[in-house]
Amino acid sequence: MTFIKELIVPENKIELRKFDGNTLSNQIVDQSNANSSKICILDLETTGLDKANDKIIELAVKLVSVDNKTGDLNAILNQYESFQDPEEHIDEKVSMVNGITNDMVDGHAINWDSVEKIMESADLIIAHNAGFDRAFMDRYLPISKEKIWICSVNDVDWLSRGFTSSKQELLCIWHGFYYDSHRAMSDVDALINLLAHPSNQTKKPVLDLIENASIPTYKVSAINSPYETKDILKSNGYFWNGDQKYWWKNLLLGEIESEKRWLADNVYGGHFMGIVEEISLTDKYK
Repeated sequence: MTFIKELIVPENKIELRKFDGNTLSNQIVDQSNANSSKICILDLETTGLDKANDKIIELAVKLVSVDNKTGDLNAILNQYESFQDPEEHIDEKVSMVNGITNDMVDGHAINWDSVEKIMESADLIIAHNAGFDRAFMDRYLPISKEKIWICSVNDVDWLSRGFTSSKQELLCIWHGFYYDSHRAMSDVDALINLLAHPSNQTKKPVLDLIENASIPTYKVSAINSPYETKDILKSNGYFWNGDQKYWWKNLLLGEIESEKRWLADNVYGGHFMGIVEEISLTDKYK
C-alpha cells in the first residue's frame, strides 16, 4: 500500500498531521438540501468484546448531513457523548487500550433519550465494525433494531481503492492524519473525516455506504456440512454459528448461484443442500 499521492513531498517524505474534530466542525457550513442523507456516525467503548454480556462505558454519536451526489459534508446536525458507569470493575487491559478508568466513569450515565432522538432522525447508522457496535446498541436502545446499519469495514471495498487493511487507524494514517484513537468521539470524528476525505475526488467512501444501505444481502447457511469440510468453509469466508452448529456467509444476489455451485462441488458431494435467506435491510449486522 502507498500513501495517497497528495502526501508525498520532495525526498519521498510523508507529512502527517494530527486531526482535531473541532477543526472539522469549524470547516462545515450548513448546505443541507433534498439530495442529502442524514447519517448517524457511532462509536462505543466497552468493558470487553463479549457482545452478549459486556457493557458500554463510553458512547459518541454525531448526526451529519451528506450530499448524495458528491459525498461532501453539508452540516453537523447534532451530537452527543457520555461515559457510562458499568457498575463493575473495568479490567486494566481495557483501560490500557482506551485510557478509560473506573474513576472516569464513576457516577456517569448515558442519556438514552438524547441518543434515541439522534438515531430516530437518521436515515442510516454507520459504525466501523457495525456488527460489534450494533450488538450493544440493540441491547440498550430498542430503536436501534429498527434502523439500517452500515459497516465502514465491510461495505467499502478498501482493497479496490488501494488499501490493504480496513483498520481505521491505518486508513487514517494512509490518508495523512492521526488522532487520539479508542476514545469514542475521536473515533467518530476521524471516521467522518476519512469517509468524506477530499483526496477521493472520483467517489468518496461515504457514497459506497449510502448505496450499499439499499442493496439487499443474502445469508447462505451450509447446514449439515460434513465435519471434514470445516477448514475449506472457513478458508472461503464462512463463519461458525456456535449456538446452532452450522457455517454461514453473507452474499449479494449476483454471487449466490456461483456460491451454491461451489458448495455443491466442495462440501455436499455434487448437490447443494444449504439454505439461502434474504436479510432485511434493518437486520443487517444483527
